[in-house]
Amino acid sequence: MRVITGTAKGHRLKAPKGLGTRPMLDRVKESLFSVLEWYRPIRGRVLDLYAGTGSLGIECLSRGATQADFVEQSAHVCRIIRDNVTHTKLSDRARIHCKPVPRYLREMSGHAAYDIIIMDPPYADPHIETTIRAVTELQLGPVGGLLIVGHSPRVVLADTYGTWDRRKFRRLGDSCFSIYERAA
Repeated sequence: MRVITGTAKGHRLKAPKGLGTRPMLDRVKESLFSVLEWYRPIRGRVLDLYAGTGSLGIECLSRGATQADFVEQSAHVCRIIRDNVTHTKLSDRARIHCKPVPRYLREMSGHAAYDIIIMDPPYADPHIETTIRAVTELQLGPVGGLLIVGHSPRVVLADTYGTWDRRKFRRLGDSCFSIYERAA
């Protein structure tokens, strides 16, 4: 696993051993960022929920995001994210929150706005829609903000959640991502 492009291009990232964390495959990540870059340049604040290795938030920072908040509940995995942002020399723009995603969302209600929100939860997570609804109801993104959701092809997501409309769906093998945009 590596950073694809930007200031940290080519840096290899650490990943925890075992199957507890399933980072997005490089080819899926390349496809996702190709779509995002076509859509608009990556700028502003990023929220990486279920951050795992931090590879998605790090990729955003490498491509021009001003700040990224990484949310991961495992203390061991949070240390790996910290190592990865240090290794890529992006730690000055990264904040790591070692806590469950629902708790972070409750604490952030009304306090933060992110230009890009990324969710790559555990594969086939039965609570994925609950988390999507929480993000969209809390209005953590401004009008025009993006919500990216990595998911299994067996997980069917709605085309709209509140004021967030799906703009893109892509399936690559056994991995999918959906991109939502917040409308006025």
